[in-house]
Amino acid sequence: QVQLVESGGGLVQAGGSLRLSCAASGRTFSSTYAMGWFRRAPGKERQFVARIVWSNGSTVYADSVKGRFTISRDIAKNTMYLQMNSLKFEDTAVYYCATHNGAQYAYWGQGIQVTVSS
Repeated sequence: QVQLVESGGGLVQAGGSLRLSCAASGRTFSSTYAMGWFRRAPGKERQFVARIVWSNGSTVYADSVKGRFTISRDIAKNTMYLQMNSLKFEDTAVYYCATHNGAQYAYWGQGIQVTVSS
């Protein structure tokens, strides 16, 4: 089992920044291949945001956030981050972190609200 806890969300004006954190724990976390961020805006389906391979830090971003968001991880702390800059109203969503075991996203956090005011 893996437990994931997101933090760092909140309300910010358009153009501002936020940094999300996702702290992982659990005895099976050591087998994690990658971690990712997703988001779900009101009335919309869940959307992929970014992913980082835990061993080598390789990253992938959705086109909608490329150049504005940066995903990173601290291996010693078992924590993943999402630095969000130049936030737009359309970035408003509940953000979720998840672990990938090499085959699928297996564990999910509870989600955290990010609201960008226009």
